[in-house]
Amino acid sequence: MSEAVFQTATLGLGGNVGDPVHAMATALRALDARADCRVSAVSRLYRTPPWGKTDQSYFFNSCAQVDTSLAPEALLDVCLGIEHGMKRERIERWGPRTLDIDILTYADVSQDAPRLELPHPRMTDRGFVLMPLADFAADLLVNGIAVGEWLARTDVAGIEVADQNSGWWHVA
Repeated sequence: MSEAVFQTATLGLGGNVGDPVHAMATALRALDARADCRVSAVSRLYRTPPWGKTDQSYFFNSCAQVDTSLAPEALLDVCLGIEHGMKRERIERWGPRTLDIDILTYADVSQDAPRLELPHPRMTDRGFVLMPLADFAADLLVNGIAVGEWLARTDVAGIEVADQNSGWWHVA
């Protein structure tokens, strides 16, 4: 029997309903507990102003690096299952949510598929994604440009560190 091949993916996590920090921590621990996923890096925790639909509460955001033997779409299914288990309801685009998990990158995969675009098509415009991602992957190339360089070009007004400890997800 052959050993599973693990690829590196990056995830963006966020929420602003209920206890989003607890929801994100629970999601990361659920991923890390799986035999086909290992959480290998987590950013600090950020408090961020709403984006897109601005008449709602501030968000908490984080990013994580996951080593996984799952294919991209299978990882998406796992993430959607975790969201559903945390009572995520998709009522309005960019609206309030208990938990959101986006696959940002998956190895060197570039795809424009109906269910999953990789890299995430809007990640390079979003400070609330780039700031936490730069905590552990500033040199990661996205569309040929390093995350740190994308971050330098992006508006980060109002984004603040909510927890300096990248181990926040173990205790939240």
